[in-house]
Amino acid sequence: MLYIRHDNSNTMMQWEQLLSLRRQGDTNKRLRIEQDETRLGFEVDYDRVIFSSAFRSLQDKTQVIPMSKTSFVHTRLTHSLEVSVVGRSLGRAVGKKLLERHPHLKETHGYRFNDFGAIVAAAALAHDIGNPPFGHSGEKAIGDYFLNGKGQRFKEQLTEKQYQDLVDFEGNANGFKILTESRNGVAGGLRLSYATLGAFTKYPKESLPKKPTQHIADKKYGVFQGEAPFFKEVAEELGLISHGQQRYARHPLAFLVEAADDICYTIIDFEDGINLGLIEEEFALEYLINLVKNTINKDKYSQLDRVSDRLAYLRSLAINTLIGEAVTIFLENEAAILKGEFSQGLLDKSQYQAQISDILKISVEKIYRSSEVIDKEITGYHILSSLLDAFTTALENAKTGNDRHYDSLLLKSAGLDSQPSDDTYKSIMKACSFISQLTDGKSLQIFNKLKGKL
Repeated sequence: MLYIRHDNSNTMMQWEQLLSLRRQGDTNKRLRIEQDETRLGFEVDYDRVIFSSAFRSLQDKTQVIPMSKTSFVHTRLTHSLEVSVVGRSLGRAVGKKLLERHPHLKETHGYRFNDFGAIVAAAALAHDIGNPPFGHSGEKAIGDYFLNGKGQRFKEQLTEKQYQDLVDFEGNANGFKILTESRNGVAGGLRLSYATLGAFTKYPKESLPKKPTQHIADKKYGVFQGEAPFFKEVAEELGLISHGQQRYARHPLAFLVEAADDICYTIIDFEDGINLGLIEEEFALEYLINLVKNTINKDKYSQLDRVSDRLAYLRSLAINTLIGEAVTIFLENEAAILKGEFSQGLLDKSQYQAQISDILKISVEKIYRSSEVIDKEITGYHILSSLLDAFTTALENAKTGNDRHYDSLLLKSAGLDSQPSDDTYKSIMKACSFISQLTDGKSLQIFNKLKGKL
């Protein structure tokens, strides 16, 4: 059966389209009812992400403290695994209720509630796969190089949107690129299902126009210019509502991926701050108790003598409480979500929003703005600027035929090359893509090598 292009002009997105099993390059329809129950397509997505080199590199990428030597502090990898676990629970709980509301999804198409969990888990597992070294400061360092640094020299050679991709470098868009870009012998990247790619894309728009509305889907962007044509194909297959200007309504399950991430970084980054001694233990426990005061078992809690046990109990209870809250909010607003009219994160409507805000405020003051974080982010800025300058210059020289032996050695060491067909944008994105996939430690190692330190 050949594919038929879906019309997304309806005012409401349809679950049977949103749950598409199609993969890049498919010519025949993948039907859920024909899937092998021992190895479902959505579960294959999870496997492909977890075995990818880009995912493995997250083990040495910053979550809270750049280049932390403390073993109990989360990396991007442990954070992503935890987000995927929370996402799976959210997806399964929502899926169970949705199948009761829309029985044709099960009876006619063969979907199961675990499918929703598998999609959200795979997308959540990959949600940070595009983040460069040194956390969010890495994104800012790349953008600053092209906006205020030597990268300004490329501005006149790029379109407005291409330049915006660089000066506002976005890990979410870089993640979509990593998951989908073809390489020699690897067509379509990881070839994830379109449903998972849709759930992964929290910001289904290009870099311009920037923040055209206050809708949460317009807060950032999720697609570079190089991947815009393919994302349009994904969006049309899924039946995402088009808002024009290469902007689309979110895939509904993207709200669950976002909620899983919000839950984990709210609670677990806070826990890391306690373990690092940046937040006083007793002070922190009070904030967590405020969040779970309606569900805490006071007798059980009073029997816990060690602060670490109390913290673990409150963390588990807080995560479970927020999972239930996110599921309830999603189901109450399903119709608005399917119409693309739900304009905020799920937890922004939570009854616990005040308690969440209090925890995040303390995390910002005590963790994200701590001297240890700031000092290492400054170092990260310098490292990434130096790497960008070296590799963009080498590719630029190779393209113009002015490459030095040093340039050739540098590109060879990174597995990069300059093709005659590469325009300026593609060349620059090669350098950015390579650097963004470096770990914190590897970027420092290359930086030292450039400085002549072996």
